[in-house]
Amino acid sequence: MFERQRTPASALPDPSPLVLNLARCAVEVMAGVRDAEQIARWLEPDVHAHLQQRAVLSARKRQATGRRPIAPTISLGSCRIDHPAADAVEACVVVHTTGRSRSVVIRLAGIDGRWRATALEVLGGGW
Repeated sequence: MFERQRTPASALPDPSPLVLNLARCAVEVMAGVRDAEQIARWLEPDVHAHLQQRAVLSARKRQATGRRPIAPTISLGSCRIDHPAADAVEACVVVHTTGRSRSVVIRLAGIDGRWRATALEVLGGGW
């Protein structure tokens, strides 16, 4: 009764705005211009920890090469959302930044009446 309850997608709002916002925010976290804590409420703890770890590695790489974090100019490209289960969606968003495009893949699950990211990965590193 007190365990987390799965919520069907039909009982939740359209996931598209959240998917697009998470993709943009994840790229900003990796670029070092947004703190991962700002999106923690939409991420499962292990996903947040993984994103935080990737951000730290990106920061070390920037520091080693003497680059400073610069807010990237971001435009969102195509977005594909699939419904593999009654309480989950999987999405892929193409994120364009200056000189590079990346894909952000996200899995959302309906948990306790809201969408939560149970997986999030930014593909195409080079921070």
